[in-house]
Amino acid sequence: MRILVLGGTTEASELARLLADDRRFATTLSLAGRTISPRPQPLPTRIGGFGGIVGLQAWLADHAIDAVIDATHPYADQMSRHAVAACQALALPLASIRRAEWQRQDGDHWIEVGTPQAAADALGKDPARVFLSLGRLELEAFAAAPQHHYVARTIDPPGDIALPPDIRFVFDRGPFDDAKERAFLAQERIGFVVSKNSGGAATYPKIAAARRLGVPVVMIARPAKPHGVALDSAGAALPWLEAQLAHRSTSRRSV
Repeated sequence: MRILVLGGTTEASELARLLADDRRFATTLSLAGRTISPRPQPLPTRIGGFGGIVGLQAWLADHAIDAVIDATHPYADQMSRHAVAACQALALPLASIRRAEWQRQDGDHWIEVGTPQAAADALGKDPARVFLSLGRLELEAFAAAPQHHYVARTIDPPGDIALPPDIRFVFDRGPFDDAKERAFLAQERIGFVVSKNSGGAATYPKIAAARRLGVPVVMIARPAKPHGVALDSAGAALPWLEAQLAHRSTSRRSV
């Protein structure tokens, strides 16, 4: 059974490990290519876009894909829309791993906004020390608020985009440690944390650290993200794939 996993998340990497040695499935992992040096994966991997819905539909047909698992980031709404449309057009089963978002806890001071641009506005006019824990593509929005001192943590350098004049980069990737995140925010004298509500455990320590230190978090809300059959973890994808395989076998015997 030929499977396409749309990846780029910890769940996709976990699923890749689960499927790597499973001979029942011939799996391809697809990465968008936003990270310059992605982690090595134990599956055949393609990198880059498909060329919209039509391109994805053609790729699925050309590679005789039998099922698709969307394990993209909660903010990768365009890829999810394309996956839903292409799978509907080809009558392919689609499952989506939907990572739970973080919930506000007692002591959290969240300023919830809808976009990176709104996050820049929410920082206010007075100069502040701001920790940007975002993808490099969202950093451009903060060029509109040049009065702040920014510390940005990304996996890769930002590339050729407009940036605020006072910004320093820390290149790192999760998972992160609670105590180290508290020490980092304190050492940098951070006045605001800006984050997406990505969910999961790998990057949550910055949110817990902000709570402990009384630092407000400007939280960028998730976009509406279409999906197929909702799964809550990479582990739940394997029984779903086994059910698709059993359905295919039953259908063939009945012909």
